[in-house]
Amino acid sequence: MNFADIMEMLKNPQAMQSRMTELREKTERIQATGSSGGGMVRITLNGALEMLSCEISPEIVAGGDIALIQDLVRGAFNDASVKVKESVQAELSSGMGGMPFPGMPGIPGMPGGM
Repeated sequence: MNFADIMEMLKNPQAMQSRMTELREKTERIQATGSSGGGMVRITLNGALEMLSCEISPEIVAGGDIALIQDLVRGAFNDASVKVKESVQAELSSGMGGMPFPGMPGIPGMPGGM
């Protein structure tokens, strides 16, 4: 997508709306898995940062250290969220013809996000 394409989209709000809807749907399909504790905790998020799965190794549960489990879950979630944000940013940038995309409203932690 070049500058002329962007200018044309600005002249046609319906086309811009359609393109933004398409990009949002693509980003919502993104999935990333983060881990912590050497893979003892794994969390998978989608592009909207909704948790799809959370896997906790039985060994750490058997230890009964709640603070450790909480730290590992938090670490895995943060790892996954960084990966999702990078993937969303790459998808949005490629959808805009390689132009940097400043952020997507509604994606926490991204410019324009919550």
